[in-house]
Amino acid sequence: MNLSLVFICFAVLLVIGMPISLLLATITAVYLIFIANTPVTSLIQQLFNGLDNFVLLGVPFFILAGNIMAEGAISDRLVGVMRLFVGRFTGGMAMASVLACMFFAAISGSSPATVIAIGSIMMPALIKEGYSERFSIGLLTSAGSLGILIPPSIPMILYALVMNVSVAEIFMAGFVPGIFIGLCLIAYSYYMSKRHGWRSEGRYTFKEALKIIRDGLWALLLPVIILGGIYGGVFTPTEAAAVSVVYALFVELFIYKEFKIKRLFAICRDSAILSGSLLFILSCAMTFIWLLTVEQLPLKLAEIIISNIHDRWLFLLAINGVLLIIGGLMDIVTAIIVISPILIETLNRYGIDYIHYGIIMIVNIECGFLTPPFGLNLFVSMAIMKRSLVEIGKAVLPFILIFIGCLLVITYVPKLSLILPEIFLRG
Repeated sequence: MNLSLVFICFAVLLVIGMPISLLLATITAVYLIFIANTPVTSLIQQLFNGLDNFVLLGVPFFILAGNIMAEGAISDRLVGVMRLFVGRFTGGMAMASVLACMFFAAISGSSPATVIAIGSIMMPALIKEGYSERFSIGLLTSAGSLGILIPPSIPMILYALVMNVSVAEIFMAGFVPGIFIGLCLIAYSYYMSKRHGWRSEGRYTFKEALKIIRDGLWALLLPVIILGGIYGGVFTPTEAAAVSVVYALFVELFIYKEFKIKRLFAICRDSAILSGSLLFILSCAMTFIWLLTVEQLPLKLAEIIISNIHDRWLFLLAINGVLLIIGGLMDIVTAIIVISPILIETLNRYGIDYIHYGIIMIVNIECGFLTPPFGLNLFVSMAIMKRSLVEIGKAVLPFILIFIGCLLVITYVPKLSLILPEIFLRG
């Protein structure tokens, strides 16, 4: 009966359009007051307990670093280096866009920041080189979502917190799947370019090439410093986030000197707003997870699932299907924060590695970012490219299919996710 009341409240509040964070807090309050006969002050305590973790300090720092780099010249230098190496091939500009998104993802940890930084630069360049507008919009919107799979990644930090796994492991596990999806996007870009005759004729002299590499070196060093520092034991992932802010500011202010210092206040303000909203959602979600744990829902759900689904691969297929549907209906990051801990007991019963499952969840988030009507990257692209949601949605459709295909490969080939953690961290 207790669980029935919880789910009824959840359904009613979701239908009337209550924000997901307030929805979760409200359900917990209803449970405490009307079922557990517990003072509502317990809700406040749980909200604070949900944020009482050192790892969470990395979230606002990675958001701030991503916004600084999106505003400054680092993204422009990265694009220049990628165009130098692959720009002259068939589909070279499209390939450069994907590679630039991958590199920027490795220094920002944010999908929207990647779309803003690379999309605003490469969209006009692709159109100028003769690429179709629809393909260009779809490619940049989709490739930007790699920002949450190639570490560092804000959703990975949140997943590590709620599932109590190592941030370093989940970061390392994202490399191979991220590169795999990037290569698939590059292959599709080559196919479309070959089909339509899109080819850049750009050539660089040795002196020009040397200057591009020299200018881009500071941008290329950032992921080396951040990720190398984490895995080399120089600093923790949380400390790495702070280092990324300091490094980005130093490079933008004293090396490239194109960053406008008067914009720093606005960037800090926007980063604080985004960080505050994200952490509030997390706090409410952690409170709701506590409620479900008290009600032993993970155990009860595991019994129901295992009694009906006898194969773990079929279970993962079902979970992917559910998450893809949810991604089109609500905030997929919040959904995964809530859903993943509920499935802990089920994962244990099927013997599914938490790190492998985490990468599956992150790829589902990527798909959710591209799925109408609530995909975050769609709205970012609307703002940058001045097109309607319908136009953006049509442009990303082929790329959603590519991501789903990659998701299935990542789901059924666990080694893609686990090979690096097993070699370097698990011995």
